[in-house]
Amino acid sequence: MDDRGIDVGLLEPILLEYQSQKGAVIPILQRAQDIYGYLPEEAMNEIAKKSGLSISQLYGVATFYAQFHLEPRGRHIIHVCDGTACHVSGAPKLVQAVEEEFNLEAGGSDPDYQYTLEIVYCLGSCGLAPIALIDEQVYGNTTSDSLVKQIKELD
Repeated sequence: MDDRGIDVGLLEPILLEYQSQKGAVIPILQRAQDIYGYLPEEAMNEIAKKSGLSISQLYGVATFYAQFHLEPRGRHIIHVCDGTACHVSGAPKLVQAVEEEFNLEAGGSDPDYQYTLEIVYCLGSCGLAPIALIDEQVYGNTTSDSLVKQIKELD
């Protein structure tokens, strides 16, 4: 465990599993992110050290793909669609309600890392606009009140 509480030893089985596979950087990063919830600097350094990949290669992949996160995220991930149909149906009001109720800003997390709010630009269900996705659960025809209520019921 490092001085910030990241147990890099948890990476050992992953690195052993992929040690003989060339080009396994994405599954390694995916599995590391599954452990920590994001890709902490200490984990990235450990992966580089043990895998032979350069730190710049790792960061290049992690910053290229939207699935990877370099900052801690909330326990619950809230996506609000702000594509055209959702926007005209009230998505900005949903974002504002969540920001105010849970003390966070779009693109960030609350101070306790309970919630992360992210804006996306299409969830592919325009007929249900406005749409929110909470921990991979879709909520259509959402209102500010119903979205806040759904989030409060998570814990």
